[in-house]
Order: sequence, then structure tokens, then C-alpha cells
Amino acid sequence: MAASVRDVAVAAGVSVGTVSNVINRPEKVAPATVERVMAAINELGFVRNDAARQLRAGSSRSIGMIVLDAGNPFFAAVARGAEARADQDHLSVLLGNSDEDAGRESAYLDLFREQRVNGVLITPASGATENISRLHDAGIPVILVDHEIAGSAFCSVSVDDVEGGHLAAEHLLEQGRRRLAFVGGPSSIAQVAHRLEGARRAVAEVPGATLEVIEMPALTVLNGRAAGEGIVARPPELRPDAVFAANDLLAVGLVQGLTILGGLRVPEDIALIGYDDIDFASATVVPLSSVRQPAEEIGHTAVELLLKTIADPEGDYERRVRFRPQLVVRESSGG
Repeated sequence: MAASVRDVAVAAGVSVGTVSNVINRPEKVAPATVERVMAAINELGFVRNDAARQLRAGSSRSIGMIVLDAGNPFFAAVARGAEARADQDHLSVLLGNSDEDAGRESAYLDLFREQRVNGVLITPASGATENISRLHDAGIPVILVDHEIAGSAFCSVSVDDVEGGHLAAEHLLEQGRRRLAFVGGPSSIAQVAHRLEGARRAVAEVPGATLEVIEMPALTVLNGRAAGEGIVARPPELRPDAVFAANDLLAVGLVQGLTILGGLRVPEDIALIGYDDIDFASATVVPLSSVRQPAEEIGHTAVELLLKTIADPEGDYERRVRFRPQLVVRESSGG
């Protein structure tokens, strides 16, 4: 049977209140008493009931976080940045992976409410605004991450993906490419739609340039490989001469499909640029050009904004932080 606070108090020869103070406010207890209580805790293997403490306090020392794809290195880096900032305030981050599923997202949000989290960081699944509105209405602060909803009251930390898409396509056009293709995931993902919008704007600025859209079901390496194989299967005159992939995972798969499986050369036959600049973008067979997002800084800033919101909901601070993307040129685009 697990040891209780009372067991620790008896073993240390102190009151239950003293044990509670040692656990929660040790600075209020004499050092010799703290040492005696901690020895009893270690001897008995006592673990405090944090759930009961949370019920009394009305909140926990944790933050909920939901991302679209925890397997994507970009979101892993965002979470790493969030954890680093939360740790500075002795907060833990509970991470959930929605897989772009609104039902799964809703289940995580319900769990976070049960855990009495201090607030939630979320990259919402498409069409799931009702989920986060319900959380907001319950008085739990919500910060949108890598996403914003125009005209809403939600605070957000994001990147200008329209500008990022424009940077990517503009770079390919500057290399003399004119038959561009955009390979993206479902257009229901706002980030994908915004990157495509930026690419279209860049193509519209160059007479004779065209942009084909190749929509894949998900932003994964396997889907990128399938897109590459589809391009290889076409007659040479019907292939694009440059491809903008909506993220680096797609771009990695495209390199595999075009070169290893299809025998084409990147960038000689087809130039390629990705998006996110994940850690291994520079370590692929052909180092990837990419549009960089400051992933860890996004996570760090989101927690910072959440803490400001908790401390002063009506305070004078920026509620919508938007970072600018950065073009990173490597071999895959011929730049």
C-alpha cells in the first residue's frame, strides 16, 4: 500500500501540516526538520497525490499542447521550444497529437480540462474551431500555434506563410524555371493553402510562368515519393521543371521518387524547394533548399504569450505574433 502524508508525519515525528509545508513551502520550515521529513519520504517511497492538490488549487502546474503531427520534425521542434520556456516557470507540457482529426483533438481538450491545465497551446485541426471555442468559453486560455483565425479573439503565434510561399516560388522563377508545380497536403490545412496562395502570387508576376497543383492526402515522405513517381511517369515535355513542396517531408520523398526511383536529376532536370527547414533538410542526398520557420522560437513565444494572458488577460501586449520566414538556398534548387 502506498505511503500517505500521515505515514511520513509519524515516521518523521512531525505534524501532517509540517510535511505539507516541506513539500510545498520548504522555505517556511527549519532546515533540520526539512532534512528529517525528506529522509522519511525517501525511506517510505512517498509520492504526493498531485491530483488532490490540483483539485484544491483549482489548476495544475501544467500546460496542454496539441499539434497536427508529432512525427513531423517541425512540430517536434515547436514542442521543444515550448517545453524549454515552460520549464523556466516550473511548468510541464502535456503533449497531444491530433493527426488532423477533430474528434481526437476534442478528446485531448476534454482530457486537459479534467487535468485542470493552466492553458492550452494548439494547432487546430481544420474545421475544429468549435472545440477551442468551447475551451475558451470555459475560461481556459488558448494560444493558437502556427495558425491564426482572422477576426477571432484568440491569441496566436504564427509565420507569414503567404510570404513564405512567395519566397519559394520567386526563388525558383529566378533560376529561370517556368513550369512550376506545387505539391501539398489537403487544401483544408490553412498553412498549405496560404503557401499555395503566396506561390500563385509569385507566378502571376512572371509572364509565361505556370503553376500546377498536385494535391496529396498528407504531408509525409511517402506521399512525396508518390508525387515524385507520378511526375517521372509523365512524358518529359509534360513534367514541371521545378517543384515547391509544402513541407520538407514531402520534399524528401520527392527527391527519392525523382532521383532514386525515377532516374531524374535534381536540380538539373527538376529544381526543388521545401518548407520548414527541418534539421535534416541539409543532410539529404541532395541538400534541400527550404523556407525556414523559427520552430523553437514559435513554441517559446507561445508559452510566453500564454503566461502573459494568464497573468493579465486585458494587459497591453501583442496578442498576435507573426514571424517572417527566411529563404535557405542549397543544392536542390540550383541556386
